[in-house]
Order: sequence, then structure tokens, then C-alpha cells
Amino acid sequence: MGIAVTLRIANCSGFYGDRLSAAREMVEGGPIDVLTGDWLAELTMLILAGNRLKGRPGYAPTFLRQLEDVLGPCLDKGIKIVSNAGGLDPAGCAEAVHELAARLGLSPKVAYVTGDDLTGRPLDLVNADTGERLDATPLTANAYLGGRPIAAALWAGADVVVTGRVTDAALVTGPGMWRYGWGPGDLDALAGSVVAGHVIECGCQATGGNYAFFQEVPDLARCGFPIAELRADGSAVITKHPGTGGLVSIGTVTAQLVYEIGGPRYPGPDVVARFDTITLSEDGPDRVLVSGARGEPPPDTLKVAVNYLAGYRNTMTLVLTGLDMEAKARVAEESIWARIPRESFDQVDVTLSDGGLLRITVMDPDRHKAGRAFSSAVVETGLASYPGFYGLTPPGDASPYGVYWPVLVPAAEVRPRVFVDGEELPLADDAPRAATALHPLPAPAQGEVTSTVGGAVVRAPLGRIAGARSGDKGGNANLGVWGDTAGRYGWLAAHLTVARLKELLPALAPYRIERHELPNIMALNFVVHGLLGRGVAASPRMDPQAKALGEELRAQLSDIPAELLPDS
Repeated sequence: MGIAVTLRIANCSGFYGDRLSAAREMVEGGPIDVLTGDWLAELTMLILAGNRLKGRPGYAPTFLRQLEDVLGPCLDKGIKIVSNAGGLDPAGCAEAVHELAARLGLSPKVAYVTGDDLTGRPLDLVNADTGERLDATPLTANAYLGGRPIAAALWAGADVVVTGRVTDAALVTGPGMWRYGWGPGDLDALAGSVVAGHVIECGCQATGGNYAFFQEVPDLARCGFPIAELRADGSAVITKHPGTGGLVSIGTVTAQLVYEIGGPRYPGPDVVARFDTITLSEDGPDRVLVSGARGEPPPDTLKVAVNYLAGYRNTMTLVLTGLDMEAKARVAEESIWARIPRESFDQVDVTLSDGGLLRITVMDPDRHKAGRAFSSAVVETGLASYPGFYGLTPPGDASPYGVYWPVLVPAAEVRPRVFVDGEELPLADDAPRAATALHPLPAPAQGEVTSTVGGAVVRAPLGRIAGARSGDKGGNANLGVWGDTAGRYGWLAAHLTVARLKELLPALAPYRIERHELPNIMALNFVVHGLLGRGVAASPRMDPQAKALGEELRAQLSDIPAELLPDS
């Protein structure tokens, strides 16, 4: 059997602010066909909106800095560049690319994808997660487009494609469509490309970054970025350039697969990828084959990321030490609220951490009240509060905060547009989105799991036998947990119920939690509804993106069968 022909898609950015040298490292580190970069987390659109209000670009200028290093070599080597760094202004980003190219004496064909911006259009502003209706005016409203407009730009000969709001996976699905000619009916191949895109979208998180078992990762300080060797059937080998730090293993790929997902059905504008059909297998050192993904027809709606300005916020942090911590916290609060009444604010959050940090966050439409009036009231208590008083925050002004509000719109009402060197391409209509799959897939398995592991138990941290990764999806948090053997997964699946999760992490007790099983990759995923309130930008949590939730769980003690624990 010959070696499968692949499209080598390399990622050089997982968020707005990622390593600037990554683009050059990926282009110089070995052969690649497409260089991609993801700049648009849910929070980023709000950040770019704030920049635009201040007269700054509505796109990610760091993309241009990376492009300066690699545009010439990419043109020489025939490497296509695909990025969502266009943010709120893809046309402006494309123009900036043209200007950069002119300064470098280069003449690339530059395309941009738009049509995602629905700001100002009448929308049914019902929150897709909570069912609440928004009565504020959106600051931004951007639909998540798919890969087909990107493919159209590449078919037209574009060397560089910049987009606005597309799904993260579209940066891989689009090039896959371009190379292999997938149509709307190629559901399994499309699903495979979505899975590959999901794995590499967050950069080094696929190659050992933020990995639960980080001590297994060699040379993490020089972690290489991921590459997906995408095949015509949608399967892909996840790897990295030789000689770079980090690790690609079934564990690191599993960690990224369970990051920021919901149930086994992963919906998108091109396909619904079934994460309960994925198979992982080793394909050599730092090579993991991701195969078997099945696809279902996409929904007839698109998700729209709406952001609006909700008011002003301010946080003051006090440090408590020594004895009687809870009593000291009570005295601190009483002293503060005696100077500025708690009930005068729109929202107040008070959190006392195990490490003795008392964080008090206030939110209000009145900037002065949430700003200097509040922070000065806290400082005024400095000599009339608990013993050992000191703070980590000086008195300061409030800052505006926004709220992320996901809504759905009929897909037929969103028209992607593609421009190549300023000229609009005619786009063919996709096949009807309501088309049914030729071979409908069975519903995801959900049910009570029993474990055959028995014998003596040892009180030990859950993380001795389980990995975890957590993150944010709007106001919800996701918590993925996996085992590396069938025995460990079987015990986890039987042991770690929603009720047990709330026992281990009592702070989650008030929230509605869904549990989803992914036995094919030996993982569970929990969705904690409402943990992040109105989303990352509005969350008063010290960990507003729930990044540490998985590690908090792994530190909790459980009675674990001795035979499952590592020898040590």
C-alpha cells in the first residue's frame, strides 16, 4: 500500500497574542502546503470592536507582523496562507496585506471573505444557550461562516486569504475542499477536516502545551506548533516539525479534542461532526492518526456572535493572612459597604479564595460609581479593617465590559462574499442544507456505565489516573476528562457522575451540568451551564475562561482502585 497523498496544513497562531515567531518557524521548519492562523476567540471580536472605537484597526495587526517574515518565502514555495485575522474588517486587512507586499516588492493575489457581519440588521436576539431575549443594541454581530468561501478564494488562485468570523475549523476545511473537491454531500470527509481543524486550531495545545501530564513533554519551552496532514477521505495525521519541542501523542490529541466542546455532535456550517466516531492511533513518533469521523448534514441555522456593551466594572483584591480568615473577610466587607452601599451597584461578586485572596468586583452602568467611588471606598478602610490588611490593587477607574450573546439565524439569510484583488467572485449556492445523510448515523450512546475493576482502593488525587482540559463557551464552561487505558476510562465513566463531580467541586453545585460520553477516545465531557455568567468579558471569576477547572478536579481525592494507579 502506498503512502496516502496529503495536504500539509500548519497552524501558526492559536489566539490574538500568540508567538510571533511561529509563522517563520512553520515555514522554515519543513515542507507545508498551507499556513493557517486563528486569531478570533469569542472575546477577540469585542477587543477588536474596542480598538475600532479608538480609531485602531478592526483586524489583528500581529498577523501583518508575522506575514512580513514569511510572505516572500511562502510565494516562492507555493504555500497558501489562510487566516481569520481580518476580524471586523477583512477588507481593511486585505488592503494592509497589499501595502505590506508592495513595501516588500511582492505581488501576491490577496482575497478576503466577508458577509459574516450582520451588525445593524434586524435579528431575533434570543440567547441560544439560555433562551433570554436581549433588549440592548449589539455592538457587533457576526455569523460563523464555513470553509466554502475560503475554498472559492483558493480556487481563484489566491495566495493569501483573510476572513472575518468563520469557524475555527473552517481554516482547515476550506483548504481541504479546495484540494480534494469535496462537495456538500461529502459529509464524512468534511467531518474529518473539522476534527483536524479543531485539533490544530489552538496551536501548541495539540503538541503538549497546557497538557495535564506536562512532565512527559520534552522541551516544552520550545514547543513546536501543530501540522495536520489532511487526506482525501478527511482523516489526518497530527504532527509537528522535527527538531521542535513538545509532544504529539494520543494523550495530547485527546486533550485538544475534548477542549471547548459540548455533546458528541459538533455542529458547524459545513457539517455536523460526530466526535463519538473518531478513532486515534499512533503513526510513529510525534504522529497520531485521527480517522473514522462521520458526518451529518449541517443545521439550517448559523450561530451568530453578538457582543454588546453592558456597563463598567472594577475589581479590588485584598490579601488575608493568618487566623480567622472568614471573620476577616466579613469585617473587610462590612467596612467597605458602610462607605458605599452594596445594593447601590447593579451587580456585585465577592470571592474568597483558598489562598486568602478576597476579590470584590462591582458592575454598574455608572462609570464613576463603579470606578473611583468604589476603589477609594476600599482604600479608605486601610486603617480601620482586619489585622494584616493589604491589597494587590491600587485605587483605579472602572473599565467598560461587554457581554457575549450567541443567537441563531437562518443560514439562507447569510450570504458569504469573496473578493480577490478587489474583484468579487460569483459564488454558487450550496446544496439544500436540509438534505439528509445517505446512511443516517445512530444517536450517540448515553447510559449508565459499570466498571469491572475492583479490589483494594487507595485514597489518591483523581489526576493520578485521569487527564483533564477545560475552557469556555460563552457563559458555559466545558470540562473534558479522559483515561489512557480501557480500565481507567471504565472506572472514570462509572465513578464520575454529575453528582460526584459536584461533590468533588462544591462550587459547581448550583449549576446545571450535562455529561457526555465519548468511549471511542475514552473521554467524558461535562458542560457546566452558566458558570461564566454572561461570558468571559463579563465574568467576575479570577479564572474567567475556566482554564483551571480541569486541574482543580484532578487535585481532588477519590477512592481509586489500586490496580489503576501508576507504580510509584
